[in-house]
Amino acid sequence: MSTTQASVVDRPERVLQNYVAGEWVDIDSTGDVIVSDPATGEGLAVHPMSSNSAVDSAVRAAADAFGEWRRTPVPTRAAMMFRYRHLLHEARDELAMTIVRENGKSVSEALGELLRAIQYVENAATVPETQKGAVTENVATAVDIEFIREPLGVFVVIAPFNFPAMIPLYFSWAVATGNTVVVKPSEHCPLTTVRMIELAAEAGFPPGVINMVLGDKSAVEALSDHDLVEGLTFVGSSEIAATVYQRVTGNLKRCQAQGGAKNHLVVTDTAALDRCVANISSSLFGCASQRCFAGSNLLVYRSIYDDVVQRLVTQAESLKLGVGTDPDAGMGPVINAAALERYVAAIDAAEAAGARLLVDGRGATVEGYPDGHWLGPTLIEAEPGSAIWDTELFGPVRCIHPVDSLDEAIDTINASDYGHSAVIYTERGGLARRFRQSVETGQVGINVGTPAPIAFYPVGGRKSSFYGALRGRGVDAVDFYTDKKVVVSTWHDTDGGDQAGVDPAFEGTV
Repeated sequence: MSTTQASVVDRPERVLQNYVAGEWVDIDSTGDVIVSDPATGEGLAVHPMSSNSAVDSAVRAAADAFGEWRRTPVPTRAAMMFRYRHLLHEARDELAMTIVRENGKSVSEALGELLRAIQYVENAATVPETQKGAVTENVATAVDIEFIREPLGVFVVIAPFNFPAMIPLYFSWAVATGNTVVVKPSEHCPLTTVRMIELAAEAGFPPGVINMVLGDKSAVEALSDHDLVEGLTFVGSSEIAATVYQRVTGNLKRCQAQGGAKNHLVVTDTAALDRCVANISSSLFGCASQRCFAGSNLLVYRSIYDDVVQRLVTQAESLKLGVGTDPDAGMGPVINAAALERYVAAIDAAEAAGARLLVDGRGATVEGYPDGHWLGPTLIEAEPGSAIWDTELFGPVRCIHPVDSLDEAIDTINASDYGHSAVIYTERGGLARRFRQSVETGQVGINVGTPAPIAFYPVGGRKSSFYGALRGRGVDAVDFYTDKKVVVSTWHDTDGGDQAGVDPAFEGTV
């Protein structure tokens, strides 16, 4: 069994297990990694990598449970969701501390994530309404037509590290609509999911309805290829999202694959700077910039450029680095040493290419935490089209550039390979309206730096930021996890009177 170098030095006692058919089971493993606290370097748990046989066991357990679960009355499933929501709410402080330890977020950021995550379960619990079909009488003489939404079978949810509570809970919609699931959390942040699965068992979900497997790329491939899997939900980088989408759809399965982002924020000369600069800074550096809705590139009208730069430099330099439990900390660590090295290398390359560093976060330290993965807020004056401008880094390295007009800003945004989100700061409705109609992104913010939809609205991007037809969350999620079956009926009995029988004119239209 292979291990990381860190695991040889500091190997935790806790070894994680898969959850299959209502039982926690030891993993037939192909290797392992150490889940560690990004602020302290402390090992938290050993994360084994599931073999293909371990993945197969979880999928088969979900398939075996599907028939009984889909026959469970919809109100019963909804009631179970409400119980689950109650347990998650009761455990939110415990879950928040788990997020802080394995991800590095602040307590307030973790609690904010949990608020949104619990709203997913709340929305899924409305399934008696959202899964309803439709019926029309007398589409022809004595002929009625209806459609019903039916669950399909086993679905898979592949979650990233950056929201270890929110994204795994995408399974709520799949389960509420009568499917069974296999969840694979990130190997960097599995502990929150482990605890949420424990709470799901406490809520009363039958064995096999919700399963969890640990693993890496090979587990994703095995899940994508499995004959008993009907569809897969993925959130991660654009490169991997494209690969996953091609593989899953190539196996004739449903797939929604949310990719990366390089979001642009436009600051116009009509922006209320005294009110919006703090919002801009939060968008740029909140959650250590490890979120797909974060602002990455700032486009600022030239007439106010120097003023905005000065304000943002002051904001960035005032952010205190620290552990998530420090109430004064404005930003936590990045997820791991490999990410830190990648960010520093990108800053080095940008500087060598002639970019101007306005705030340099390299070499940051936090007293008492020498093993943390620290990078301070970094703001770079860069050219659109440069590597640092165009490439998603998923860390606190942000770019800024002046523009002369809204048209120039829109052209710059639409030239990006990504199409996740775009934001404008203005107090003029006409500018905002033109902006939202012109940018080629899935989400738009108007004076809102992180325009993340709430649970009952769909979420997704365009271009390389999203692969699929149905987005995540809300009614789109219900449509993704179900199929519409259309029923056309008439009845040949005397109760139908003279109207009994199919109208020949109707059949002639088929």
